[in-house]
Amino acid sequence: MRAPHYTLLLVTLGAVLLVSCVVSLGFGPARVPVDVVWHIVLHKLFGIGEVNWSAGQEHIVWLIRVPRMLLGALVGAGLALIGAVLQAVTRNPLADPHLLGVTSGATLGATLGAVIVVLHVGEIIGLLTLPIAAFIGALLSMLLVLVIASRQGRLDSDRLLLCGVAVSFVMMAVANTLLFLGDHRASSAVLFWMLGGLGLARWELLAIPSASVLLGLILLLGMARPLNALMAGEQTAVTLGLNARNVRFRVFLIASLMTGVLVAISGSIGFVGLMIPHIARRLVGAEHRRLLPVSALLGSVFLVWVDVAARTLIAPEDLPIGVATAAIGGLFFMGLMRKR
Repeated sequence: MRAPHYTLLLVTLGAVLLVSCVVSLGFGPARVPVDVVWHIVLHKLFGIGEVNWSAGQEHIVWLIRVPRMLLGALVGAGLALIGAVLQAVTRNPLADPHLLGVTSGATLGATLGAVIVVLHVGEIIGLLTLPIAAFIGALLSMLLVLVIASRQGRLDSDRLLLCGVAVSFVMMAVANTLLFLGDHRASSAVLFWMLGGLGLARWELLAIPSASVLLGLILLLGMARPLNALMAGEQTAVTLGLNARNVRFRVFLIASLMTGVLVAISGSIGFVGLMIPHIARRLVGAEHRRLLPVSALLGSVFLVWVDVAARTLIAPEDLPIGVATAAIGGLFFMGLMRKR
């Protein structure tokens, strides 16, 4: 794709994302007209316009739906970025952020937090108790997978994926056992991490995922050339003087930390990192300096609209967003398997 066409694509996707973010705020159990949404957002951001809406509409849009929409856009962008780089370093088109065992570690951490800390000790740091417990579990899970997968100082990508799957099964078994034997009041809290959702979105919780996704994008864009070389094969990378093991380790570390942060707030939202990079490659090819920004924008647009479907299909209840992405991703996966 030529540079002008690529620039036009980025501008188009950015415009689609902006329109999607504004329009999506009107959907939900309580419908809010788009023009009212637009005036509320402009008034809150820039102090423009007269107040001709109710306090309830302002509360719904600004305090509930805007943080949720922003979190959805961040999680979609982050998971798409992680999926794109994991597929490159593993040379596996089915690689997904959750294959590293990070999601199951977050679920186990949230389970321990719910069963031990919240129910028996009380919420120590309020709303952040379970997200922090989930992040600690994700981080420990990632470190465990890296330790098991390392062999004589080498980190083989296939071995890493297999270790991630094995650790996931073990940690989910422990989490399910704790839920079965423990207080059943913890089940509803932990179910959020198992099924995924954006219900924890609050303005005060957006800083960490925002910094994580932005920093991850910058670091991964800086590794675009090594990622391109790894996509071409191990021998090509070595010929170019690339230390493939170090590049893989750095990518796995960045991907795991990003996944841990996102999963700690949004729970397990699968298949975004599997689907979106394939769609982005159809648009711009496999060159990562172009692929990563397009993947991030597509992931944001996708998850914003999936969240709209999740909160409107069975309104006034919320459909867990992980259920919606699993349904869409399963169909995509079957189509991918038929073609390849």
